Formats: sequence, C-alpha cells, structure tokens
Amino acid sequence: MALANPNMDRPRPVIRQLDEGAINRIAAGEVVERPASAVKELVENAIDAGATRIEVTIAEGGKRLIRVVDDGCGMTAEDLPLALSRHATSKIDGTDLLAISTFGFRGEALPSLGAVGRLTIVSRVEGGEAAEIAVAGGRVSAVRPAALSCGTRVELRDLFHATPARLKFLRTDRAEAQAIAETIRRLALAEPFIGFTLVDATEEPARTVFRADARSGDLFDALHGRAAQVLGGPFAENAVPLDAVREDHHLSGFAALPTYSRGSAVQQYLFVNGRPVTDKLLIGALRGAYADTLPRDRHPAAVVFVDCDPKLVDVNVHPAKSQVRFRDPGLVRGLIVSGIRHALAGAGHRTSSTVASATLSAVHAEPVSGRVYQMDRAYPSPRPSFQAPPGFAETAAPSVRAEPVQAEERARGDHPLGSARAQLHGTYIVAQTGDGVVIVDQHAAHERLVYEKLKRQMAETGVAAQALLIPEIVELSGTDAELLLSHAEDLHRMGLAVEPFGGGAVAVRETPAILGPVDAAALVRDILDELSDLGDSGTLGARLDAILSRVACHGSVRAGRHMRAEEMDALLREMEATPLSGQCNHGRPTYVELKLADIERLFGRA
Repeated sequence: MALANPNMDRPRPVIRQLDEGAINRIAAGEVVERPASAVKELVENAIDAGATRIEVTIAEGGKRLIRVVDDGCGMTAEDLPLALSRHATSKIDGTDLLAISTFGFRGEALPSLGAVGRLTIVSRVEGGEAAEIAVAGGRVSAVRPAALSCGTRVELRDLFHATPARLKFLRTDRAEAQAIAETIRRLALAEPFIGFTLVDATEEPARTVFRADARSGDLFDALHGRAAQVLGGPFAENAVPLDAVREDHHLSGFAALPTYSRGSAVQQYLFVNGRPVTDKLLIGALRGAYADTLPRDRHPAAVVFVDCDPKLVDVNVHPAKSQVRFRDPGLVRGLIVSGIRHALAGAGHRTSSTVASATLSAVHAEPVSGRVYQMDRAYPSPRPSFQAPPGFAETAAPSVRAEPVQAEERARGDHPLGSARAQLHGTYIVAQTGDGVVIVDQHAAHERLVYEKLKRQMAETGVAAQALLIPEIVELSGTDAELLLSHAEDLHRMGLAVEPFGGGAVAVRETPAILGPVDAAALVRDILDELSDLGDSGTLGARLDAILSRVACHGSVRAGRHMRAEEMDALLREMEATPLSGQCNHGRPTYVELKLADIERLFGRA
C-alpha cells in the first residue's frame, strides 16, 4: 500500500512582506550576537564621532545595562529619529563602498539594538540643546529636551528582552563581562590617543575594571604606552617595533620576542586600517613569521597593524566587520612574515626579561632564624676546593672556532654576554658581565647558531656536503623510504644525499659538511619524524626550514661535553653576532641573565 505524500495537503506558501520590527530583529541577530557585540558597535560609533574620552558602564555582564558616554561631536534633535532608522548613516554617502575610512558604515547598529532591548539616546552638539529619544521593542518615542554636556550618552537596558530565546544562548555574567573587557582592550589598542574606561556596576559600589588614559607623543610611542596599559609591562618590555612597507601596504606595531610566547593566542591583536579583525590570513601569517622560533604548542604575542588604501581591502564581508578580504592576500602575508622576521632578527641575541624573573622566582632563600656570625659557622674539614672542568682535548665543535682570548680580556667582562668563567655539569656556561651573570645552555645556543648558518648557506649556494667514504645504509619501512625519497632533491640541497638501496633501505652518501661526523641513521629518522609531523601543510620554504632545524640539532655541542674557556668565549661572541640567538629553534631560551642587584637581594645584601 503506497503511503500518502505528506506534502499533498499542505497549503501553498504565500510570499509576504515582513513588518519593520521583524526585519530589525533579524538584522539584530547578525549584528548583536552578545552584549560584547553591542558594546563594540556603540564604542565604534563614539570613535567615529571624534570622541577623546569614552566611558562604558555595564551590569550583569551587559545583560541588564550597557551605557556608553563620549565627548564626541553629538547629534541634533533632528538627527535622533533618523539615527534609529535602518541604513541611515553619516559615515558614507553610498557612492563608493570600497572607500570606507570609518568603523561603522552600515547604519544598522542603533535600530538593531532598539529592536532587541530598551534603548535611550541623549545627545548634544556644541552650541546646541541636548535632546533625548527612546525606543523599546522597535517602538520609538518622541524626541524631548534633556540635560547633557557636549557628546552622546547611549543607554541599553534589558538586552534581548524582545527576543527572550536569545538569552538562553548567552553565557554566565562573568564570561560575558570578560568578552566585553576584551572588546574594549582591542579598541583601546586601535585608538591609543583616546581614553577608555570600563566600569562594572553590577554591585555597589561600582568598580573600574579597565582604564587606559589617552596617550601622547608620536604614534609609535603612543602605541607602545597603550600596549603596556592593555597587555602589561612585560609585553612592552619584550616587544620589538614593526615598520615595513611593500607596494602601498604598511606594516606597523609590536611583536614580542619568541621567548615571550604564550600557551594560547590570547595576546594576538590584528588590525586592518585601524579596525580590529580576526582574519585567518593574518593569523596564519603571524604564525608563519615565528615558524622556526616557536614549538607547535606555543603562540606568539603581537600587536600588528596593516594599513593600505581602503580600495585594496574589502571590509564589507560580514555584518560584524571582523573579517576582511585583501585584493592581493599573498602580498600582505609576505609583508607580515618578512616584516616580523626582520624585526626579530634585528633584536639580535635578546631574550625575554621574563626568563630572568622566572629564574629568580624559582630561587628561594633559606629563612634565617637569628643572626649567625662568621666565626660560628661550621665548615667541613678539610674544606672542598673548587675545580674547573677539564679541558677538552679534541677539536672544537664544527662551527665554534676556539680563537685565543687573552686572560685580561676575559676578566673585563665588557661584552653583552660577558666572559666565560666556568662550565657546570658539562651543560651550562657561566659568564660574568659588567653588571651581572649570564647562564648559557650550550646545546640550545649552538643549535641556533648552526641552524642560522645552514639557512644562510641554503639561501646562497646550498649547504656544502661531505661525501662519506663508505655510504651508510639505513633500514626503513617501505612507507618511510618512499616519503624520504620523495624529498630527495630538497634534501640534496641541504647537503644530504640519499638514494634507494633496495627494499625499504636507503643509502646515505653525503651529509652536511657543517655537522662534521654525524650519525646518519639518527639524522635520517629525525628528518622522517619532521616530514610526518608536517604532512602536506605549510609552504616549501617552511618545510625546508623545519627540516634544517632538525639537522642543526645533530651538529650542535652536546650536553655533557666539557669545553675550554676559549671555546666557551667563542660561543658567546658568536651568539652576540647571530640574529635570534636568544632562543633555540624550538622557542626555548638559550641563556638567562641575572643582574647583580637581583642576586644581592636574594642574599639580603640590597
């Protein structure tokens, strides 16, 4: 028995025009996703109005109250009803949607907010009278006189009271308040010459959650000061300035040193023509810029601005205006990657100051229960004497030239990384500087030096190779052998010559000369691990750099090897001359610097 078609008895759908209230509520669903979205729209309106001070007050995560007060140009009584009309704006005239130089331009925010909450606007222009208008659930009141100094006050109460189903999708008051604070921080970074204040009035007395006073000076100084206010002093202290230009695109901002990396992408702020964005292209470019200085589970910290002609970027991609589309995305990505890498290379051997702070915090002085005089201290008898590590009789590591260093020159300690004084546990070099002590991880430091040399050789002429007297045969699985041989041409440019030897075996005939004697089998397996991790992701250049990083590890001074004073000093001097030597290829710091004043405080001598 055939089943009846359930659509046979359904009435024919009728096309009808939606009323204005339904249209506004639908539009609000795109523009106002959560309280933070409402704050973003209102603060951007204040910025576009030329405000120099903006104060935001919220209650219950913005669900009960959002109030934005600014000292901008204001609106007249005649402007207020028009401001609540859809697609009414003072920011564009509609002739060219690509020449957009303001935050807002759609004319949707205020009518959308009025459709889902109780909205009141009070505004006054200079030399005019203040006026007030209110809208609740889409119903607009008449304009009436009010009291206000120049500027605008927008108050939104009971967000989503007209669409209660949306309330179920909001998070806790605390989570929504944090999202609002993050929105304010992003806008504060975008506009360092404007003062921002965020107040939480959920409980009495109200408390100031965030405050950033307007900065002065040139743009770089203002942005640096604002970055310290928003991201904290450690970021500002460990960030290098960005300033690069490529074909009418300008890159500016600050990028933190790789050793100041974070466990998540919480300190990545990206702006296009001053507009905060969360664009995948820019995020990927930022990650690519740090590709050979950070492990995969760490994230860089940066405040990056890309400025260009508005006609070269489309910001009219999404109602939230958080995504953009560049006319030449490859050019922008290349600008970010090269600009940040150049800035980090210019930082030389610097490492994050937070490394020293973490070291000091890990050192705990023993509590002293009363004064102990020198004569009362007990010493073993006989007292042990300090012995420096024995000299290493073999030749120096492949890329550390042990040049003779005069004793008086080592005693001065006038180099940035000081002069070597001792080697501890065959792993750490202790050097004395003019005002402190430097502790160097010899393997991590030398690994970076070898890696940078390999990259330089690769770019210039290809890595020099040394032929093995007897090729080394490495047994692999069939899959691994196929993967390795598929990259044989690239590996040969790196100084590693491999060829099939039957079955799953490969023959290694040449190895990079800079590595000296090397375990070819271990090197091949490490390269296979890197190829498996990378898969097909990343550009060819990124894959080659990742493999070179693995290769560099095999040519570095190993932990446990004793070094002569001349070798240690040669390593320190080479670190000072090598870009990015403050961190190894995996993002770990290569040295820790402790100031003498900090050490004295540990011993109560300050």
